[in-house]
Amino acid sequence: MNKSLFYIFILLITFNVRASFILLPMDETTQQNHLKAYGITYWCLSRDYKASWLLNYRGGSFLLPDAEEIRKECKIRGVSFEVISDSEQAEILNEISSPSQNMESVILEKAPKIAVYTPKGKQPWDDAVTLVLTYAEIPFTPIYDEEVLSDQLLMYDWLHLHHEDFTGQYGKFYAAYKNTPWYIDQKRDSEALASKLGYAKVSQEKGAVAKKIRDFVVGGGFMFAMCSATDSFDIALSADGVDICETMFDGDPSESNYQSKLNFNNSFAFKNFTLERRPEVYEFSDIDMTTKRRVAMEKDYFTLMEFSAKWDPIPSMLCQNHTQLVKGFMGQTTSFDTSLIKSNVLIMGTCELNGESRYIHGEKGKGMFTFFGGHDPEDFQHQVGDPPTVLDLHPNSPGYRLILNNVLFPAARKKKLKT
Repeated sequence: MNKSLFYIFILLITFNVRASFILLPMDETTQQNHLKAYGITYWCLSRDYKASWLLNYRGGSFLLPDAEEIRKECKIRGVSFEVISDSEQAEILNEISSPSQNMESVILEKAPKIAVYTPKGKQPWDDAVTLVLTYAEIPFTPIYDEEVLSDQLLMYDWLHLHHEDFTGQYGKFYAAYKNTPWYIDQKRDSEALASKLGYAKVSQEKGAVAKKIRDFVVGGGFMFAMCSATDSFDIALSADGVDICETMFDGDPSESNYQSKLNFNNSFAFKNFTLERRPEVYEFSDIDMTTKRRVAMEKDYFTLMEFSAKWDPIPSMLCQNHTQLVKGFMGQTTSFDTSLIKSNVLIMGTCELNGESRYIHGEKGKGMFTFFGGHDPEDFQHQVGDPPTVLDLHPNSPGYRLILNNVLFPAARKKKLKT
C-alpha cells in the first residue's frame, strides 16, 4: 500500500513539473537570433497555436505552447528557446502581473495577413522590410497600384510602404539620375500605368492610391511606412487636388502659390510643413531632417521611449527591444522635425543630439499607422546601387526588431487594449 502511494506521489510530481511551454527569450545575452524569433512566433500563429508577448520581460519574450514541431522549428532556424514547466510559467506570469513591475502579457490571436506595396519591376534600392520578412520567413504578398485601386487592401491586416513617392515626382531623383536607364524606365512605366488606370498624370494616380491607403487605415487597417513613404504620403494627402509637380515630372508647371493651398487636416502625422519647390533638390519638404543633421555616424543613436506596459500596451509592443539605444541610419527621409508633428501623434523614438523624432505612431479612424525614418537599420547611408544588407550578419539588430514589432503587432489587435 505504501509503495503504491509512493508511486502515485512520484507520478504527481512528474505531472506537475512536466514541460508544457516554450519561452523564446529576447534579452541581449540569451537570444542568438532575435529576428528569426519573430518568424517562429508568426509560424506558430499561422498554425493556430496561441502565443503570448511578454512585454518588457527579458527584452519582450514570447511564450509558446510546448510542441515537438515548435522545438524542431526553433532548432532549424537557430532560435534560442527554453522549455519551462507549468509552475515556471505561472511564476513568470505572476511576476508580470505584479503592479510593481512595468510588464504585461498580451495574447497574440492570429497571424496577420501582410501586404508590401512595391512595383513589379526591380528597383535600384532595397526594402528593409522585405529583407527582414524574407529573413524571418514571414510570408507577405507584393501589391501595387492596380491592386490598391481595386480595393484588394481589404484582404490584408497590415500594409508596408517603403521609399515610395506618392507625389508623382519620381522620388526627386531628377537632378542626379534623369539620364540613367532605370529612371527613364521607371518614369515611362509609371506613366503607362497611370494611363491604363484612367489617369492623365502619375501624380493624380498616386494621389488616388494614397487616398485608398488612407481609407484602408481609417477602416481598421495597420500601415507601416519607412523612409520617403512617410512624408510623401502625407504630402500627397495634403495636396489632394493641387498640382505641385513641375514640368519635367508631369508635362506642365505647378500651380501658382500651391503652398497656401495645402490642407494639413488631410495628413496623418505632419502639419505646417513647407514643400521643397526646386525639382533638382533631393528633398520633398522641411519635414525631413537629413540636410539639417549635424550628427557624426559614431554618435548617431536614437532613444526609445519607455511606456507603461499595463496602461499603454500598444506603444510598449512597438518599442520592445533588448536595448533602448538604437543605432541611427539615414535615408531620403532620415528623421522628422518634431515641431511639424501633430500633437495627437505619439513620439516613440528621438535623437536628442539633433532634437529630431525617428519613430512615431498614431491612430486614424479605426486603424493605426507607424512612421519610421531612415532606409536600412544596418546600413548607415545606403546608396542607389548598393548591395542589399545580409541579415545573417545582423541577427540581433535592434533597428530591424522595431520593424518586426510592427509586423507582429496586429496579431494582438482583437484584444481590448487600454490605449
